[in-house]
Amino acid sequence: MQTFTGFNALLAAAASTGRTLDESELERLRSFGERSAADGVTLRALVVDHLALTRTAWPAKTPSAEQVLRTVQRAVEALCEGHERAQQLAVRHQEAARREFIDDLLYGRSELGPLVERAEQFGLRLSLAHAVAVAEGPAPYAEGDAVPRAVEKAVTLRFGERSILLTTKDGRLVCIAPGDQRDVLAYFAKHAHDRTDGGRVAIGRPHPGAGGVVHSYNEALQALHLADRLGLEDPVLYAGDLLVYPVLTRDRQAMADLVRTTLGPLLKTRNGPQPHLETLTAYFDSGCVTTQAARHLAISVRALTYRLKRIHELTGSDPTDPRHRYALQTAVIGARILNWPEQKR
Repeated sequence: MQTFTGFNALLAAAASTGRTLDESELERLRSFGERSAADGVTLRALVVDHLALTRTAWPAKTPSAEQVLRTVQRAVEALCEGHERAQQLAVRHQEAARREFIDDLLYGRSELGPLVERAEQFGLRLSLAHAVAVAEGPAPYAEGDAVPRAVEKAVTLRFGERSILLTTKDGRLVCIAPGDQRDVLAYFAKHAHDRTDGGRVAIGRPHPGAGGVVHSYNEALQALHLADRLGLEDPVLYAGDLLVYPVLTRDRQAMADLVRTTLGPLLKTRNGPQPHLETLTAYFDSGCVTTQAARHLAISVRALTYRLKRIHELTGSDPTDPRHRYALQTAVIGARILNWPEQKR
């Protein structure tokens, strides 16, 4: 039995004088409850032990039980407050440690050895390959918000723990899973898309080691950025399907030169280059099928043909000629990624 030293005296004072516990006595009781929690004493045991002590140490010849019972009540309340205070502090420490680990993991800024040890505490074995899915919606999300909680509940109910880590980072939902469990990330993507009111999800490729998590995470972020720049409408993007775009823009200066050289003449048109860029985008996205491109732009095939002819006249490159098509299409992709001509380089 672990009880507060002086508890008998408190009961005796309440019986003889009728006084209640003052704030200093209550705080000592709270501190005792806090220490008991740190020592592993359960709240149930703490309450039961003090009620048992009350029964055995009840002051003799007490004219009224009211004051003693009031003191017992206030004492037990203070003990419980202290116990709960210790539990809340432990939870805050755990949450802070988890957040620090996630930041170190996704930024790749911690030494490998300690990071691997910390990862095991959260169910990750960084010696294996992992892939990362990132979801973004119309609003930023924080740990503990309703949307992240709902997605995490759905995933854990379906797959259990299975070395899965769900969290938030920079307002986005993040799911880290073993690289050979693509069904986990696909399930996360489905529920994240639904819970974020049609938000977009990107999934990075599996990579081994702690650095692999960072690599996959950055691939997912890059896929979201590309989707925004290129106007991709797919709700779920796979970084492996978009590898051509980072390759095209790896030398940004060379890409900027290609864009300026190929599309620069469009700046001289009365309405600016945007209508011509939209025409080329629709034409290339349709597989160079004029009827589909015209339908997408809500114009006639004749009007589309005239626009393509005008582009040929301005740039010297014919979109309908396979010899010119690749350079034009690459320049159009580069313009969308570089946000040309709004950001001229």
